[in-house]
Amino acid sequence: LVNQLPEANLILLRYLFGVLHHIEQNSGVNQMNAFNLALCIAPNMLWLPSPTGPEEESRSTKKVALLVQFLIENSGEIFGGDIASLF
Repeated sequence: LVNQLPEANLILLRYLFGVLHHIEQNSGVNQMNAFNLALCIAPNMLWLPSPTGPEEESRSTKKVALLVQFLIENSGEIFGGDIASLF
């Protein structure tokens, strides 16, 4: 799916998840593991198109957080093993 994205979107995601992966690699110092990062950033990445109740929003946020966590933890495999070279 990633390879089907427009090039500009793919580049943006590579840099975003490259930064998040780099932060996660230093979680021993900064306490920001992939789960914590996902909880912070997920609500700003994807959201439901129309207002819903708090329960549905909570379920949706958890699903998005799991996706973001997966992308952070597997960013090298998803966006290319040289993701650290972006910096």
